[in-house]
Amino acid sequence: MSTAIGIDLGTTFSVVAYLENGKARVIPSSEGGNLIPSVVAFIDGGFQLTGKLARAQAAANPIRTIASIKRWMGSDKKIEIEGKTYTPQEISGFILRKVKREAEAYIGEKVEKAVITVPAYFNDNQRQATMDAAIFARLDVMRIINEPTAASLAYGLHEKDLQHILVWDLGGGTFDVSILELGQGVFEVKAVNGDTHLGGDDWDQKIMDYAAEEYVKIHKIDIREDRIALQRLKEASERAKRELSQKPLTNIRIPFIDQGRDLEISLTREKFEELSCDLLEKMVTPSKQALKDANLTAKNIDRVILVGGSTRMPAVQQLARELFEMEPYKDINPDEVVAVGAAIQAGVLTGEVNHITLVDITPLSLGIETMGGIFTRIIGRNTPVPTTCGQIFTTAQDNQTQVDIYILQGERALAADNVSLGKFNLDNIPIARRGEPQIEVAFHIDANGILQVSAFDLHTENQKSININSSKRLSRGQINKMLEEAERYAADDEKRKEHIQIGICAEGMIASAQVVMEENLEILDKFQIDEIEKAILKVKAALAQGKSEEMKLEMDELRKIIEIVCSEIRDKKEKRKKMAHSKIGVLK
Repeated sequence: MSTAIGIDLGTTFSVVAYLENGKARVIPSSEGGNLIPSVVAFIDGGFQLTGKLARAQAAANPIRTIASIKRWMGSDKKIEIEGKTYTPQEISGFILRKVKREAEAYIGEKVEKAVITVPAYFNDNQRQATMDAAIFARLDVMRIINEPTAASLAYGLHEKDLQHILVWDLGGGTFDVSILELGQGVFEVKAVNGDTHLGGDDWDQKIMDYAAEEYVKIHKIDIREDRIALQRLKEASERAKRELSQKPLTNIRIPFIDQGRDLEISLTREKFEELSCDLLEKMVTPSKQALKDANLTAKNIDRVILVGGSTRMPAVQQLARELFEMEPYKDINPDEVVAVGAAIQAGVLTGEVNHITLVDITPLSLGIETMGGIFTRIIGRNTPVPTTCGQIFTTAQDNQTQVDIYILQGERALAADNVSLGKFNLDNIPIARRGEPQIEVAFHIDANGILQVSAFDLHTENQKSININSSKRLSRGQINKMLEEAERYAADDEKRKEHIQIGICAEGMIASAQVVMEENLEILDKFQIDEIEKAILKVKAALAQGKSEEMKLEMDELRKIIEIVCSEIRDKKEKRKKMAHSKIGVLK
């Protein structure tokens, strides 16, 4: 059996892990670090970049760069790039292909099977969209599991005595609260809640809006209206957010953001927390609701686990302390803990790991629309899966020979207020008075959380069913077409090898140049800083154009500038040393 991997397909970053000698190991990216940016870009010549290279050139190529696609999984959204349309599943498929290649290169063998994690609050459409993306990447999904469940697996809490664990998972685009009862090898999810449109990206947006509005006050121009300026602002805001998790003050500086003018502001952690206090408030209600659904209080929780890079923010950690009256667990890298747990679950399914039983739940109620537009629940929220539930229904009118089965997901009383998952008809019902026919509607959810609905006429044994993988699910033809395109991209990979290597080198040079600036701000003058920034932007622009020769030229120019600047820095430091020495008095 080939190696099975665990994948955390994240909004901002993705991580992959596998079991090595019975222990989960995060697979490092060939581009450096363990995090693979969930970013896809299209460049001149029809080439495609995924991961770090795509992220590095985003500022110079914002229109053809796609990030945070996870927020649109399971939706109707289409992404158009130069006349060609892509679905969120397809873009996520590109990311999964990148993850798969990284795993195969590191392990040294073909990878075909994977456990992929999703937010606990992902609905059926979103889960199936994730499955479709995996098919595009030629991955056989052994299981879709919830991210908080994976995190608990990584901590090995199933090996302890029976306890209640609350997981706060705040990633780039989603917020999940999960309460699990676990111990002695058994996992049971008691309740889930959250917000599929709340994450680190929203905190970035707060900084972006603040910086942009400060710029408007001074120059009367909104830089957010310019795509390139907006992308540069987004990158700078994300850096500022990360810095404010480590120190109380950060400076945001973007040279030549508009008509040769610079954007330069200072931002304190206190001001940042003031700007984003409404986002923290959005985390409170789902947390309290999860406790209520699990019939628990904060005092019943034994441990609180923080998952996702956004939980590094001090204000988030402080909120956890206040709500649950305990110090949260954060011993494992929050960016990697979900992938580690997914790898362990892959080991369970392949037989490498024993004595673990995973009992998951459905995050929202499932049911059908009945007479008067009422939403009738068949499976209630927080029901353990896999499960099968059914109810007997009848006709609403005399001589009715057909019934329409509208499948819905949600918690509202009226069907119109819930999410439509699909519909089908059961016909050839014998003519009878209303109320006489007996039709059983059954819902079955498998271990991946995928729903099948069937309608069965008890009198005639006539039956119809539908797999509600997603009302937006791609057809087999569409998937096959994407697979054919994947083959074409694969053929181009070899040709792009040199181009990618040059791109990696360019990214490294950009990083080195930025380090030179950051470490010598007191020594460098404005002209030197501006000269380096201009050269960096030219390298990024060359990356976006995808022309190897132009990248080499711009890299050479940047290298020359850095060499000159470094030489001047050394001279200035030497002069300072001599001046300091000359002021030292001499004892007789």
